[in-house]
Amino acid sequence: MNITQKPNYKKTLRACYLGFITQAIAANFAPLLFLKLHNDYQIPLGMIALIPTAFFFTQLLVDIFCAKFVDKIGYRVSIVASEAFSAVGLISLAFLPEVLPSAYAGIMISVILYAIGSGLIEVLCSPIVEACPFENKEATMSLLHSFYCWGWVGVTLISTALFTIFGIDNWHYVACFWAIIPLYNIYNFATCPIEYLVDEGKGMTILQLFKTPIFWIAVVLMVCSGASEISMAQWASAFVESGLGFSKTICDLAGPLMFAMVMGISRVFYGKFGEKVDLMKFMIGSGVLCLICYIMASLSHKPIVALIGCIMCGFSVGIMWPGTLSISSKKIPTGGTAMFALLAMAGDLGGSIGPSSVGMISQKAGDNLQYGLLYGGIFPIVLVVFLLILKTITKSNKENSCNL
Repeated sequence: MNITQKPNYKKTLRACYLGFITQAIAANFAPLLFLKLHNDYQIPLGMIALIPTAFFFTQLLVDIFCAKFVDKIGYRVSIVASEAFSAVGLISLAFLPEVLPSAYAGIMISVILYAIGSGLIEVLCSPIVEACPFENKEATMSLLHSFYCWGWVGVTLISTALFTIFGIDNWHYVACFWAIIPLYNIYNFATCPIEYLVDEGKGMTILQLFKTPIFWIAVVLMVCSGASEISMAQWASAFVESGLGFSKTICDLAGPLMFAMVMGISRVFYGKFGEKVDLMKFMIGSGVLCLICYIMASLSHKPIVALIGCIMCGFSVGIMWPGTLSISSKKIPTGGTAMFALLAMAGDLGGSIGPSSVGMISQKAGDNLQYGLLYGGIFPIVLVVFLLILKTITKSNKENSCNL
């Protein structure tokens, strides 16, 4: 007797977990080598600073591309391509700077290649998991996004350990080592069950999304989520070193790493207990806590209090990005891939606007990062305001439907 085997969606989930770890490797490995690349290839620091700019700009372009074409290409082909681009980019980083006449050109080509992979992962993993028949979608989404945090922590600690043991001159081999994960994940995505959020041709178009007021609220939430998260994450190490007077080692560990760890803990917490917690209330509370953390970091005269503010900010922003995606998927169920792609673009835009504005305000204040971080507190404020607006609209819609 033939028994139809049920699709193993846990395999899909594991593939997406590794997808987010791959994205963390792509985003956080090269920055560990910035000074090494500067010294070995005599690349000016100003040109080194363009590497993350190229990475995030490429991701933005991929977001736009996905909104228009991914549904036509197909989820499986696109997500397998994401892992292939990531692997090729990391391997290219190990060899192209040595092979090409311009080491900088080799680095930038490699960065763009794995940024394409990272952008595809960012857009596709969330809707792929959202389309799986899991019971608590919000909690599953939060747990999924926690793997970016664990990947961030892992790539920093393991790479640092490998550099220490084998010497940083062997960083090429470490780059190839990290390429193993996306290479392995190609097989996972090629064989796991993949469903679509909406049937072919029934997803909303970009124009239809633009005409949906709740979509624009979600865009603002994503911009504020990205800005709240990346502003503190990017400036944490420099702030702890310059403003609080801690050593460089403590700055790197107590700044970005602790930030990533508590952000991951926040997402795991909601992933485990999310079904017992109202997502909207949890996000509003997180926004308020985020504002408090920015105030602690910027106004406290006690270094330990400011440091706690930096670290706890990671916990407060943990739910913002995945929570906004979950709310959007629930409020706009036919949004489809276009919605996830545009929201990812909004989050990346916030991740670009936030840190740059903090840097500019700090510069105008005589290179005082505390003033810049105080300005950064505007993003969680706007996030809370728009969550309250969304909550009011939702309540009003419920009352109207009850009266009909």
